[in-house]
Amino acid sequence: MPKKICILEDDADIREVITLVLEGENYEVYAFSDVSSFMARKIVNEPDLYLLDIRLPDGNGLEVCKFLRAGETTGHIPIIMMSAHERIDQMKLQCTADDFIAKPFDIYQLLGRVSEALSAN
Repeated sequence: MPKKICILEDDADIREVITLVLEGENYEVYAFSDVSSFMARKIVNEPDLYLLDIRLPDGNGLEVCKFLRAGETTGHIPIIMMSAHERIDQMKLQCTADDFIAKPFDIYQLLGRVSEALSAN
């Protein structure tokens, strides 16, 4: 059974590329463009990994990270934060994500980080 990855990314091009690359690696991908649709998601089982952007049109990925960490069914799921606007050291102070990736990133770097996060869980 393929691992499930939930993406929250407002940039349509980045979201599409990440989705295509992850699906090419046989991951099951659920992609959302804003916090509202992410929070309203209808996934039967929680994913194996969350990939969250920081700056979103209707919220903040750091707040979503905190919400997921506080959840009974989501608190243990690995989270990778992505941002072109925040410094990684600042993000680490605001969120307890498992990993942080600065944009732009290399696709192979992303795949490696995803694989690491999934194997650590």
